[in-house]
Amino acid sequence: MSKIDRRDFINGSLMLLGSSVMPDGSAIAQNLEDLSNSSYPPALNGLRGSHPGSNESAHKKAWTGNNDWGRRNLLDEEYDLVVVGGGISGLASAYFFSQQHGSDKKILIIENHDDFGGHARRNEHVVDGKMILGEGGSESFEYPSGFSNVVLKLLHELGVDMEAFKSAYDRNFFKKHGLGAVTYFNERYFGEDKIVRHPFCDYPGFIEGLLRPKIDINEAVEQVPLNTEGKRQLLKLLTSNPSTLGIEKSQWRRYVREVSYFDYMRDTLGVIDPLIHRMARQSIVDYGGVPDVMTINGALEGGALGMNAATWKEVLDDGAYQNYLDRKDGTYAVEEPFIEHYPDGNATIARMLVKKLIPNVGKGDNVEEIILSKFNYHQLDKKNSNVRLRLNSTAINIEHETDASNSDYVYTDYIKNETSYRVKSKNVILACYNMMIPHIVNNLPQDQYQELMKLTKIPLQYSTIGLRNWRAVKEAGIGMAMSPGNMHQAVNMDFPTSMGGYEYTNSPNDPCILHMRCCLQGDTHGAPAIQQFKEARYRMLAKKFSDYEAEIREHLTGMLPRNYFNFDRDVASITVNRWAHGYSYGKVSEIGIRPFGKIAIANSDASGSSLMNRAIEEAWRAVKELS
Repeated sequence: MSKIDRRDFINGSLMLLGSSVMPDGSAIAQNLEDLSNSSYPPALNGLRGSHPGSNESAHKKAWTGNNDWGRRNLLDEEYDLVVVGGGISGLASAYFFSQQHGSDKKILIIENHDDFGGHARRNEHVVDGKMILGEGGSESFEYPSGFSNVVLKLLHELGVDMEAFKSAYDRNFFKKHGLGAVTYFNERYFGEDKIVRHPFCDYPGFIEGLLRPKIDINEAVEQVPLNTEGKRQLLKLLTSNPSTLGIEKSQWRRYVREVSYFDYMRDTLGVIDPLIHRMARQSIVDYGGVPDVMTINGALEGGALGMNAATWKEVLDDGAYQNYLDRKDGTYAVEEPFIEHYPDGNATIARMLVKKLIPNVGKGDNVEEIILSKFNYHQLDKKNSNVRLRLNSTAINIEHETDASNSDYVYTDYIKNETSYRVKSKNVILACYNMMIPHIVNNLPQDQYQELMKLTKIPLQYSTIGLRNWRAVKEAGIGMAMSPGNMHQAVNMDFPTSMGGYEYTNSPNDPCILHMRCCLQGDTHGAPAIQQFKEARYRMLAKKFSDYEAEIREHLTGMLPRNYFNFDRDVASITVNRWAHGYSYGKVSEIGIRPFGKIAIANSDASGSSLMNRAIEEAWRAVKELS
């Protein structure tokens, strides 16, 4: 299994809002508090993630340079720190600042979405009276053996017990129910709805305990709905190895880092069937990137179609490959299993940070105790709290009171409910999407501006489906289904984790959550990755919920046995977590993330990563820079 980081996109949300200086007792100030959390966001279904209304102000600022936001209301609020971004990096920034400077310091966190956590988003589905948990983005810890002391210390303070995951994760679940890695070929592209019990790629290997394919590659290819020539080409790709490069062995490592995966597939192997190209494009899912413009090495790291890391091990860097373990039970198992997973993913970490900052938000003193705790969102933005978290607020302008080199204060302007507000603080940490920083920070040095403008994001989509039962899933034997003909490139049962009083489904007669995920790509095959991300992002945001529902209906109805599954009867709820700005793509130099006066920059973007631990580390760095 490739050891490339699964980019669990923890970054703080695209942009955040704040408030303006008006007396706390004023009608507008009261309105802010009342409207901040008028519902319980984790339980909302439909379009979530980059939900309607969350990005409009930021897009208006970035795309048109708009500076006319109407009358600006100056709030009678002054803070020691304003944090722009309520994701894990922003929440950790507030936590570290309070630790370093005292719990009496006044902190405001502003967030453009209606929920905190950034991409570490909690999804709750209530199915026939039972609450089922799932993650709407960032799902697990990744290779915690490599976590820094800063990260480990924070997790310890939050009450994380690494040993608890070993018993909480039921690695026998998939074997017990006969659930394995398969591929679903749909009628729309492949001429028939058909399941072949082989994934044809390395993607499912991160699910510990999932059944591995029992049929060999020759038998699996014979079952694929391709013509005879297509099957021959597919088998040639799936059995490829470095010797097929046609060059001296001494040149292998250089070659795979310079030559396109698709050029190798087409020109060297003669694989030209467009349906195989489609399988290849859809095969790396949320490892990020665009296969048709990746190098061979990039395709190997992403576990793309035909790119077996074990077969190509000679060309990989040391440490890039994690060996599968042979447990003699026919399941996927690796040296460092991917089991550090809470029932709502890394949303548990975000929630525990909020609980530390705002103790009255809910019950529970450690991460396990808050898993079933229903937070009171009305507590997030109380005027008598030292830490306030203000949702539905998008930062649109940040400026020092005087010259950045000697200013004592920073002003943050944000939009909330189509009204402009201004708040004053001694420090600001930007834990938001780093590419937005040049658009909202006044007088940013030109070299820093240019460096930050290099960044972009990979659009990502996580849909969670509340099923009344999963009898059809069991009958089909699906633990994870690669789906090359569909929008959602992979469908899987969630990680089988029970902890904190939450019990994962154990019987196919009980409700469960089905996860559907994809890393959207552009329609212009072969175009530069950044262009494809832009195309995919526009396409994602243009779709209505009904469009997603129709696609999910077609996908599940075609894939699951019809004598066991009826969409209208068995699907209780759908939550589509759209992350138009998902994985980080590109990395800035130290110039881009250096402090600017009283302003410091956090977010995992600053490390060129999308991992939870990097988000925390960047928060620590930003706080130390302000010190």
